[in-house]
Amino acid sequence: MPNYNIISEISEALVRLLREGMVPDIIPNSEGIGVCHPSDKGDVNLGICLYDIRLNTDVIPTDKVPVGTDKMRSPSVFFDLYYMITAYSSSDIKFRSLEEAKIIGRTIQLIEGNPILRGDMYGKSIAQMRYAPKIEMIQIENEEKQRIWNIPETPYKLSLFYKVYPVEVESEKISTVTRVTEADFTIEEKPRF
Repeated sequence: MPNYNIISEISEALVRLLREGMVPDIIPNSEGIGVCHPSDKGDVNLGICLYDIRLNTDVIPTDKVPVGTDKMRSPSVFFDLYYMITAYSSSDIKFRSLEEAKIIGRTIQLIEGNPILRGDMYGKSIAQMRYAPKIEMIQIENEEKQRIWNIPETPYKLSLFYKVYPVEVESEKISTVTRVTEADFTIEEKPRF
């Protein structure tokens, strides 16, 4: 089962997907793609920012999960993760917008071509999830994009917005249960009237 690291592992899986499809053809080295906030991007050419986490209302488990023979884990909680992906070019100003558009285009191509984070590609925790996380582009209004960007004195840069869902965070609450080990049945004959 996934653990509390699953949120960071999903972010790392996105980075890995984009690195595999862009380095070195579009972005020269793997350090050019990373998880960062737009105000603290450093030398990143493609920044992935987790900007929101919301409770997933489509998957609501109610059953406890067996752990061994005498313990039960409380139900997991499922979340939707929201990402903003932004391209940053360090090229000459004449070519910057074109290079960023190329990075954005390749990002769309890679994510749309891999709409499910499969465990065999992205790690043990993702592989053990009951539901493979999906990646879906979301449509939001420009005002909302500006609010998410939220960097004073810095104009908004063209960005992509994606939702990854459902992401399972397992409960750490485990209770001990007593199994039925013996049953005693008494059979009586009912009197006939």
